[in-house]
Amino acid sequence: MTKIKICGIKTLKDALAAIDLGADYLGFNFYPKSVRFIEKSACAEITSELKHKHHHIKLVGVFVNSTVEEIKYILATCSLDLAQLHGDETPETFAQLAPHVFRAFRGIPESNAGYERNEAPVMLIDAAVKGVYGGSGVTADWSAAAELAKQYPLLLAGGLTPENVAKAVGRVKPWGVDVASGVESTAGEKDAGKMAQFVKEVKRLEIGN
Repeated sequence: MTKIKICGIKTLKDALAAIDLGADYLGFNFYPKSVRFIEKSACAEITSELKHKHHHIKLVGVFVNSTVEEIKYILATCSLDLAQLHGDETPETFAQLAPHVFRAFRGIPESNAGYERNEAPVMLIDAAVKGVYGGSGVTADWSAAAELAKQYPLLLAGGLTPENVAKAVGRVKPWGVDVASGVESTAGEKDAGKMAQFVKEVKRLEIGN
């Protein structure tokens, strides 16, 4: 079963809709320059509700070049399961957060040395867009990602939409898919209809197999 991560959640309404529609992972963005940025207090309110009623959902904090101390504080304050490092973080930063961390690569990495992880997801593959840390709407290199997916349980991100996700999963065969802008009505606002269609397309592919 391909895992589904819906990223950039900003409201409890969107979080509950994503869960009801079939998301396995929810992402909360702590990068201040992102349109999907969420304050710690707002995230904590949402996640306290989710932890109470939806124990099976994994909650992920997305960070871009934050300090280890800040990341650990937010993980604890917001009851998050994992940190997704989406900036230029060093293996030293990664090591201090292990095992509750995975690396997002913008583009295809030559290797994941220093960012090894024993649990899924081992990494996330996003599109390489200069100066943009995720949420660009640009698709990743599916052919190269497919080769990586044979070796590692990875999350595929980058420009996924209800219209192309089935094709992406068929080509790459990732452990999971990650979507943000592709299921929004406007930047930072999730669209329940698009989320439903996205999940349906992923599940339809699996039923077809």
